[in-house]
Amino acid sequence: MTSPDLTQLSHDVAALCRRTAEFIRQEAATFDRAKIEHKGLHDLVSYVDQETERRLVAGLRELLPTAGFITEEGTAGPDSQAEEFTWIIDPLDGTTNFVHGLPVYSISVGLLHGTELAVGVVHEVSRDESFRAVRGGGAFCNDQPIRVTDISDLHSSLIATGFPYKDFGKMEPFLQILGAFMSRSHGVRRLGSAAVDLAYVAAGRCEAFFEFNLNSYDVAAGILLVREAGGHVTQFLTDGDPLFGREVVASNGHLHAQVQAVIGEFWK
Repeated sequence: MTSPDLTQLSHDVAALCRRTAEFIRQEAATFDRAKIEHKGLHDLVSYVDQETERRLVAGLRELLPTAGFITEEGTAGPDSQAEEFTWIIDPLDGTTNFVHGLPVYSISVGLLHGTELAVGVVHEVSRDESFRAVRGGGAFCNDQPIRVTDISDLHSSLIATGFPYKDFGKMEPFLQILGAFMSRSHGVRRLGSAAVDLAYVAAGRCEAFFEFNLNSYDVAAGILLVREAGGHVTQFLTDGDPLFGREVVASNGHLHAQVQAVIGEFWK
């Protein structure tokens, strides 16, 4: 297979996400909460998630017919990580927000080339903001270059996080970490979409983000966005790969050791 032009591919994926986001916005206007389903405790899914994923899978198959898929809702069939290219898709990151009419939710599409992230697109639906990154090619919001901040003082930073919604076994240390960040920063924000949190770190809207019990489709695109915007992304206490590691710390790089140190005080 001839290697695709990754920059052009990122534009094509961004265009696909923008078209699909229009469908989500149309459905949001008339969404009936009686139509939600429960995949597990507090883990919601709607026909909007499923139809969005079907549209994305169909469009991505046209762009790279031989690529494998890792998807949240399984509409592409059993997950299959291909040897060369694999799409990693969250069709509606922030489903709970969507269901309740809170306007923070996104489409997240990442592309693995072998074991390396090559393309990442996060489309924030309500604001119609398209975040896009290509390995070695920088990060963009609506085609304008973005960079992480250069803040190096934790007390001058804004921290984003995500609350656990089905695994409460580590609630006590998590709340201790929250308390520490509340008293040592400008504040802590919980937006409800990990993909948006990561995109906002990349765009310099907050300095760091941390969350545990995440899946690859929650973070794939966002990890690349942060890295290409000049930031750093790891697991909580090590430099391990966060893509399949179930936990992530993303920062502007200047604060990374400080953020990990705070987490390390309580997370064992």
